[in-house]
Order: sequence, then C-alpha cells, then structure tokens
Amino acid sequence: MTSGPAKPTAPLAPMSAIHTGSGDPLLLLHGFMMSPHCWEQVADRMSSHCEVFAPAFTGHWGGPDLDGWYLDVSALADRVENQLDELGWRTCHIAGNSLGGWVGFELARRGRARTLTAIAPAGGWQTPSVLQVRVGLKFLSLVPVVEVGKRLPAAIAFSAPVRQAVAMVLSKNGAAAPRRAVEAAINSALNCRAMLPMLAGALRAPDIEDLSTLKTPVRLLMCEHDRIIPYRAYAKRFLRELPDSADRIVMHDVGHVPMLEAPDRIATLIAEHVYASRTRLRAV
Repeated sequence: MTSGPAKPTAPLAPMSAIHTGSGDPLLLLHGFMMSPHCWEQVADRMSSHCEVFAPAFTGHWGGPDLDGWYLDVSALADRVENQLDELGWRTCHIAGNSLGGWVGFELARRGRARTLTAIAPAGGWQTPSVLQVRVGLKFLSLVPVVEVGKRLPAAIAFSAPVRQAVAMVLSKNGAAAPRRAVEAAINSALNCRAMLPMLAGALRAPDIEDLSTLKTPVRLLMCEHDRIIPYRAYAKRFLRELPDSADRIVMHDVGHVPMLEAPDRIATLIAEHVYASRTRLRAV
C-alpha cells in the first residue's frame, strides 16, 4: 500500500526566547537571519543539567523591534546583557553560532562569560578587508531573494525544493536537518527586519578586539563544510590570536549551522567545555 503525500507541519510561531532546564546558566546565541528555533534540539539535550536561555536578537524573528536603521554587534550585546541582568545572571556559559559567536566574544570581553563555545563565529576579519566585503556581498545578494520569498504563497516558499536548497546552504547533509528546523530558518530569513541595518552596521563597526588577552576559556568549533564563511579563510584570525589554552576543533561532515544536523555532537562539545571549567575556582 502506498502512502499519501506528507502532511504539512503545524505553522511555526515566532519565539522570543527558549528558557528551559536547571543547573549551570547557559546562554545560546543564534546566527544572522536565524532565530532561537535553531537551538531547540541542543537546548532539549542540555536542559537536564543546565538552565538554558536562547533569546532572539534585536530585529530578528521573535526579537524586539529595531530602533533606527543601524545595528551592530555592540547593540546586540547590550540587549543580551540587559536580559542577563533580568535573569540575575552576572556570568554564564555562552555558546554562539556565526553572528552569535561574534556577540559571544563581545560579551566575554565585557566579563559576562564563564566559558565561550564559538561555533563558526563571524567577525574574524579586519575592517575594511576583502574578507569583510566578500561576506557582506554574499548576504547582500540574499536581499532580493528574501523580498521575492515574502511575496510567494506558503505552498511555494516552504515547498520541498526550497527546503532542500536552504538545508544544503546551512548544513552539509541537508537530509539530517529536521523539517521543522528548516522551515524555521526560512521563516526567520523572511521575517528578519535587521537584514540591511546589520549589513550597514557591519561596515562601520570596529574589529573584534585583540583576542590574545581574552581571559575566558574558549572552545572554537570550525565546520568542515561551511558554505557561508569557510573556516580556512574566516577562522585564520581566531586561530592566530586566541591564547594557546583555547581549544581548536574542526567538526567534520557539518555545515555552517551544525546544530541542525548534529545536535548530539554540539551538545556534547558544549557540555565538555562547561564541565571542564568547574575544575577552576572563579570569582564572579
């Protein structure tokens, strides 16, 4: 007996934050044009031993509205700091992907991170530089695609070919990314009000400060099949400047957002880094 066509999944709603679990405070930060949905699988795995908080960035799907036409990493970090204060978290463990990794480095510089797991972090370029222009043009080329997508009926915007294309951009093995996560990524892109303000802000924002003096224990996770910011070019500064004590790990067979296709591996790598920090006595 043949089965009928796959039933559509329930419509996704915007999510201001994931807040779940108990234990060590763990902040999860998503990437540009993404949302907290990308952390759902990892948050579920970490919630048995961590209090997990994964907020939506300003101007992103589920996040607070923009104030003006300019947005940068410092402004994103300001908002997250306010949220940490509301939670009563003076410091916390942080894991950030892409733009979230860049914000994580900023929060670490401000003394808010007990540990930092930076997953395919953005920001590893000089301002101005060829690398900066190249990644800016890559995202700028998505503007007309997103604008067309907003005008398409849902049956097309969330069709199997579109889902497969998006999954292959974000992942190495697109089939391993759950349909819900891919549809959330499409929704996040179509509802990202920060797209142009963030691109403009990145052109004006200063570089990440010298990483060699960073006191926070860092675990740098680079993704072998990153199609958005390939690590061989965009991780050079992190590899060069991070203290010798920082972990440097290449994750094989994953793309730019590995939480979608390898949540177990990501949760394990974050948990290892969190547990390792417990051997040190910290003043907070």
